[in-house]
Amino acid sequence: MRWDAIAGGLVLGFVADRLLGDPSRLHPVAGFGQSAARLEKVLWTPQRSRGALAVAAAVAPPMTLGVVAQRLPPPWRTVAMAGATWAALGGSSLEREGRALHALLRADDIQGARVRITHLVGRDPRNLDPDEIARACVESLAENSADAVVAPLLWGAVAGIPGVLGYRAVNTLDAMWGHRSDRYREFGWAAARLDDIANWLPARLTVALAAALAGRRAPDVMRIVRRDAPRHPSPNAGPVEAAWAQALGIRLGGTNTYGTQVEHRGTLGDGRPVRAEDIPRATAMLGRLSWAGLGVVVLGRLVLRRR
Repeated sequence: MRWDAIAGGLVLGFVADRLLGDPSRLHPVAGFGQSAARLEKVLWTPQRSRGALAVAAAVAPPMTLGVVAQRLPPPWRTVAMAGATWAALGGSSLEREGRALHALLRADDIQGARVRITHLVGRDPRNLDPDEIARACVESLAENSADAVVAPLLWGAVAGIPGVLGYRAVNTLDAMWGHRSDRYREFGWAAARLDDIANWLPARLTVALAAALAGRRAPDVMRIVRRDAPRHPSPNAGPVEAAWAQALGIRLGGTNTYGTQVEHRGTLGDGRPVRAEDIPRATAMLGRLSWAGLGVVVLGRLVLRRR
């Protein structure tokens, strides 16, 4: 079989993320976010049409760059794919945040943990107790196992460099504009809906991977996903968090405060409430799921390409 530049780039980019994590300076995603923020200042009005225009204007440059890079000769295409994958993935950084947060909770540094959890979630941390901080951490690791690991890998396997860069652009815009606040309810509608579409299949693959990692408890995981996922306001985070909850034997969901907004979510899973000692278990599960996701998407690409 001929060398597959895209599959090779996915593997190299994944390994780079595991070994190096996110670059501490000049991160491409951060640069994209700054460009999007400048674009928002120019285009913002409380209209869906203007938000859709902003999304198109923001996504076009990285997609164009991806199309150009996809036409490079195979060795350079592999390098470009590896760089795009490394920039898009966030698995190792998520695991690092989980370990740091667990260390703060073990040291009874609640104030430090409240500050640290803001690296992972947007909810108001001021009144969170240790168990609520742990729940926020595990929920973030679960949701981002799809958003920051499986989805970039899957879109890379399906659509190459444009797929990785386009997905990361859409997901970043959703994080910036996809809020249900007065400012973004209309302007951010297009970003939120596009992200829902882009993450629909990766979220279901993440559920399947979580069930597979649960071994004999896989049927239980799928049962809980069918029962509990509809309680969650997100069509993609709901199934993923429900699968993680049952795979880990814990219960996720509840009431979260985002600034002045209070969001009541149904409970996910049949297990006990999350405790601080569950964070290392969740961090380890993220690592296993990440490697499993890489294996599935790369093998799937190679098999389909051969056929």
